[in-house]
Amino acid sequence: MVKKAREIPGDGQTFELWRKRMGLVLTPIVFLITYYLCSGLGPEGRRLAAILAAVAMMWISEIIPLPVSALLGAVLCVVSGVTDPKTALSHFADPIVFVFIGGFMIARAMMIHGLDRRFALSLLSIPWVGSSPGRIMAGLGLVTAVMSMWVSNTAVAAMMLPIALGILGALHEVRVSGGLAKGPMNAAEWPFAIAMMLMVAYGASVGGISTPIGTPPNLLGIGLIQSATGTTISFFRWMMLAIPLFLVMGVTLFTLLYLLHPADRDAGTSTGSHLLGYIRHERNALGPWTWGQINTCIGFGIAVALWVIPGILQLPWFNAPRLSQWFTSHLPEPIVAMIAAILLFMLPVNLSQRRFTLSWEEAVKIDWGTILLFGGGLTLGSLMFTTGVSAAMGYGLTSYLGLHSLWVLTGLSIAMAILLSEVTSNTASANMIIPVVIAIAQSADVSPLPPALGACLGASFGFMLPVSTPPNAIVYGSGLIPLPKMMRAGILLDITGFFIIWGGLYILCPLLGLM
Repeated sequence: MVKKAREIPGDGQTFELWRKRMGLVLTPIVFLITYYLCSGLGPEGRRLAAILAAVAMMWISEIIPLPVSALLGAVLCVVSGVTDPKTALSHFADPIVFVFIGGFMIARAMMIHGLDRRFALSLLSIPWVGSSPGRIMAGLGLVTAVMSMWVSNTAVAAMMLPIALGILGALHEVRVSGGLAKGPMNAAEWPFAIAMMLMVAYGASVGGISTPIGTPPNLLGIGLIQSATGTTISFFRWMMLAIPLFLVMGVTLFTLLYLLHPADRDAGTSTGSHLLGYIRHERNALGPWTWGQINTCIGFGIAVALWVIPGILQLPWFNAPRLSQWFTSHLPEPIVAMIAAILLFMLPVNLSQRRFTLSWEEAVKIDWGTILLFGGGLTLGSLMFTTGVSAAMGYGLTSYLGLHSLWVLTGLSIAMAILLSEVTSNTASANMIIPVVIAIAQSADVSPLPPALGACLGASFGFMLPVSTPPNAIVYGSGLIPLPKMMRAGILLDITGFFIIWGGLYILCPLLGLM
């Protein structure tokens, strides 16, 4: 999602201000230097290389909104003669874009009708989950991560933050009554509050890697891989790869946060019942299920079922490749997303008032900025291959860096994505890195799939700063997280996340045929 500087308080605003100032100065300089240095390319390739460098600098500095810079890149490609308007703009209507549009509309319906909050409170109100602070934190992280598989990580973090604050407030009452605290809640004296806030932020980012629609870099990587190599990664195949990584990262996240910020171990015997009482009160306040929630479940369930059925039918237990092929041909993922979204406009909430599950007035509020950024990335990435820029870049970097090993390149792509995502949008990071690592892999005559997938996954693992991701910014704004504490946890998670992604790809890519 697109970050906004005004959402970053304190030191983050200073960082954003200097980042924009540097971008304003460096963007034209980078454009001219790149144009001068790329004299060995053809005319179109030389101009595209300069445009790519300038757009990359705008993505890093965000001197203009990220979606606008993506559009500007496509416009400059036409104005400078790199390509024609039809080619430049066709990627904004790529079939994968419609998977995003449908997924965003389903997520919008979930938020409108409170289905996401109902799901969260229902899981947290399970007695075993809600009976201790440690299990509450684990449950909070699990709920946040599972929802971010299907809903924007920004929206999930914004929805889960007040739930987490309410739980902390209830637990703080127990601490005060037990003599463990005095006065208002203070994170400096209560490390567990920091852990709860960070669990919301990091859980939203980690969960997003699990499905193709969980976060924009996933679908962007799938699209660029298909465009450059012809390899199609299905919804089910992606989940087979990403869910094991998510599970390992989730356990690592909980363990690290709990060790760094432990809960009080002697808060009193009433802690469990007090927490459960608060959570169940919040759940009961939601009232009975509404038709809007039921209808949204129907649309969501149909979409998920049709997305994963083709992959399930190919498993040895079913061995039905023809039926799987029928689903793939007649119900591809973009069409399924559209069917589910259209269904929400047709399922009634109140027939007498002609109200339906989703209205167009609400549907148009989805995140069109991310969709435009996604389309712009596909345009520039595709042109890199057709103009020869990617090949020249791949040969140059291969020769300079000596990158001829598949897994060394994969490690480098993961590291670059993680580092770049600390200072800019995860979608922009993926846009910049994935085409480059594909080109390097092709030049080195190794499979481009593991490096490209590593860049996809690494782009979602920016944990260190408030400006790294929107969830980080949201929870930092609560005032309960000192910046050094976020940086300490973030650096450790960046490092462990690198090894989890690299090791997971090393084991799973050969097993899933992603080589």
